[in-house]
Amino acid sequence: MKLKDIIQGVDCRIQGDVAQEVKDLQFDSRKVSAGTLFVAQQGTKVDGHDFIAQSVKAGAIAVVCQHVPADAPEGVVYVIVEDSSRALGEMAANFYGHPSKKLKLIGITGTNGKTTTVTLLHRMFRQLGYHVGLVSTIVNKIDEEELATGHTTPDALELNQLLRRMVDAGCDYCFMEVSSHAVVQHRIAGVEFAGAIFSNITHDHLDFHKTMANYIAAKKGFFDGLPASAWALVNIDDKNGRVMVQNTRAKVSTYALNQMADFHCKIIEESFEGMHMQINGHEMWCRLVGRFNAYNLMAIYAAAVLCGASEDEVARLLSTLEPAPGRFQYVNGRGVTAIVDYAHTPDALQNVISTIDAIRRPTQQLITVVGCGGDRDRTKRPEMAQIASKGSDKLVLTSDNPRTEKPESILDDMEAGLTPQQLSRTVRITDRRQAIRTACMMAREGDIILIAGKGHEKYQEVNGVRSHFDDVEEVGRELGKVNN
Repeated sequence: MKLKDIIQGVDCRIQGDVAQEVKDLQFDSRKVSAGTLFVAQQGTKVDGHDFIAQSVKAGAIAVVCQHVPADAPEGVVYVIVEDSSRALGEMAANFYGHPSKKLKLIGITGTNGKTTTVTLLHRMFRQLGYHVGLVSTIVNKIDEEELATGHTTPDALELNQLLRRMVDAGCDYCFMEVSSHAVVQHRIAGVEFAGAIFSNITHDHLDFHKTMANYIAAKKGFFDGLPASAWALVNIDDKNGRVMVQNTRAKVSTYALNQMADFHCKIIEESFEGMHMQINGHEMWCRLVGRFNAYNLMAIYAAAVLCGASEDEVARLLSTLEPAPGRFQYVNGRGVTAIVDYAHTPDALQNVISTIDAIRRPTQQLITVVGCGGDRDRTKRPEMAQIASKGSDKLVLTSDNPRTEKPESILDDMEAGLTPQQLSRTVRITDRRQAIRTACMMAREGDIILIAGKGHEKYQEVNGVRSHFDDVEEVGRELGKVNN
């Protein structure tokens, strides 16, 4: 593609000839080859401007940058922009032929519920007979073909490549998680959404956003950028639901459990097997459990209807859907029920524990195994421990991806949130495998073990090194469901 076509619509200044042919688009200097357009991004740790000379030496014929360094090589075209990350998104969309406009892209943002919602929407629309893409924390998919995934939301280049593959495969829809990081870092710049969902906002990612106001503004930025042709669906039981759509051009619909909304749900009955519920007058039995999942199911129902599906058919299909991996996932053995859940924020942990508490019998103990991630928001650690202790009979504090932090320091932060009485029924075991084993040894027949924080993850990251670790495998082995 000619350079002038790649920079179409991008606010920029040009130094050089834009008529030449570009063979590739890259922001990683290590991937540059002959004929590449290199985009120099200013990251939090690395500045791409420092690698311009290296990229030109490797064959870059043009460079996108926020300023031309004094020692920049001659003989290439320089495209000067205000924000390289935003420009990358816009140029990636041009380079791959605006794939987001050639299918219906539905995004969901919020602290909790994103993975469950997009995963089950993907399954439902497959059952409705569509070709469907999925972009999620767990996996990316084109119909049933699984693709590797890294970030919750891919970078702008990877995202457009992925959407192009979906379009070429004939996909009608794509359901996608949109993280707050992705909005701020312009990973979705140049991408057009047909619909957007807001689930909720609770305490998370303050290591990155610094304040809740910044975090909320990041989520709101997603809705601010929607075109007038899109729809926006927001949970108005969350106080930030209406904030999200204050400045959107999209057509707004609402959902709620506690107040009147365009889509309203009532939970009639719930057990560990599922919920009997009613959405907009349609009754159904769903295999997901808990109020937090009632919100997810409402979002799925409403999004499907807003996409044009029949309400009767959507209600029927909701009853067939299984939970996403690592979301309230059961492992049973020796008369004990273990629940593995991704809950890694205070609100998510509270939701899971409250759900268990509403269903369990008085004779059933709840033993909770939980930790907090390293190199992340420290302020939520004592709060997580306090929530876990209040809702549990016994508590096991352990590691959850310490990354480059000392595991003991993380557990110290968690213990700081506990009273002496709570500490008396708390066990501290740094090794997660041993912590799960200990919880299983504590459990009597009929008891419930909650293993929170990692859910679907199949690794443990210590000192920057990832090793295989799967909570479902570990507890299954201890309860006799998996061979040693």
